[in-house]
Amino acid sequence: MKKTRFLHWSFVICILIGFVNSSLAQTSDTISVYSTSMRKQIKNMIILPASYQKNTQKKYPVVYLLHGYGGCYDTWATYTKPDLAQTASDFEMIIVCPDGLNSWYWDSPINSSYRYETYISKELTTYIDTKYRTTNNRTGRAITGYSMGGHGALWLAFRHPDIFGACGSISGGVDIRPFPENWEIKKQLGNYADNPQRWNEYTVINQIPYNSNSGLLAIIIDCGYYDFFYNVNQKLHEKLCYFNIPHDYLTRPGGHTHEYWNNAIDYQLLFFYKYFHQK
Repeated sequence: MKKTRFLHWSFVICILIGFVNSSLAQTSDTISVYSTSMRKQIKNMIILPASYQKNTQKKYPVVYLLHGYGGCYDTWATYTKPDLAQTASDFEMIIVCPDGLNSWYWDSPINSSYRYETYISKELTTYIDTKYRTTNNRTGRAITGYSMGGHGALWLAFRHPDIFGACGSISGGVDIRPFPENWEIKKQLGNYADNPQRWNEYTVINQIPYNSNSGLLAIIIDCGYYDFFYNVNQKLHEKLCYFNIPHDYLTRPGGHTHEYWNNAIDYQLLFFYKYFHQK
C-alpha cells in the first residue's frame, strides 16, 4: 500500500511560532574546509541558530543540505529557501550546506579529483563536530537535498548509517540509469553503454539500507506528481516497502522547481526535528 503523509500547515506554524525568540539573531557564515582527499579548499555555508551564542552549554543537532546539479553551497539560502537562517533558529538546529559541484556526491571511480562522498561523510562532518557544539553522533545528524542532492543525501546515508541517523530526498534522482546522457553523470562514471555494472552499483535504488548494527535510518522521501523523477521515486518507495524498510513518502502536485523544494524542506526539517527529540 502506498504510504503518504501530509502535515497540516496549522500544526507546523504553531510549532514554529513556539520556537521563535525574537530577541536573538541567527548567524550565517561561509567557511572553507580543506579536503585532504581532494587536496583543495571547499566552501560551505553554515547557519547557527539564534540561541547558539547565548546558550553556550547546549549541543545542537546538524542537518546537511545538498544542492542540485548546477548549484553551489549558497543555492539553498539564496534561491531555494531565503528564510533558511530563520528556519534553523525555529527548529534549533545547525544547518550546513556544502559545495558539491556536479559530483552527484560520489567518490568517482574514474576521476580522483571528485571524492565528495569522502569529503561530506568524513572530512566535513569531522570538521563541524570539532569546531562547533554538536550532538557528535548519528542521532544528531541528518542529511537531505533536492534533485542531484536528493540522490546524494540518500547515497551518503544509506552507505554511512554510522554517520547519519536520518536522511531525506526531495525530487531526488534516486535512479540514474534512465538518464544516461543527462547532468554530466557519465563524466563521473563513464558511458552507461560501456559501464552498465558500474551504473548499477552507483545508483541509490540499489543501495537499499538493510538493518545493521548502526541502527535503522529515519527516512523521508518527497517528490511531486509532475516531476520527471517521480517514476523513479515511486519505484524506490515500492522497493523500500517490499523490504519492509520504514520510511515516510510524500507526494503532491508539483514539479522540479525551487518553489516545490521551498515547501518540501519544511516537512523534512520537522521530520528531522522529531527524530532528534524522540524519547
